[in-house]
Amino acid sequence: MSTDQHADQSGDLSWFKSSYSGTSGGDCVEVAIAAGTVRVRDSKATAQAVLAFPREQWAAFTAYARETAV
Repeated sequence: MSTDQHADQSGDLSWFKSSYSGTSGGDCVEVAIAAGTVRVRDSKATAQAVLAFPREQWAAFTAYARETAV
């Protein structure tokens, strides 16, 4: 994982939120697919730092989240 302060300045990334996110704002993260990485940011602070994960690491995380009961 890395942190990129300027990941969205180019405007080339298409950010999206989960379909489970409500429309009232709240505590959401946004995700964008980039070359070799998945970028994650706070939907309320889009100008702040962005986390960047290798695609394989992100896939392992989401698979674990789907399989693990909370």
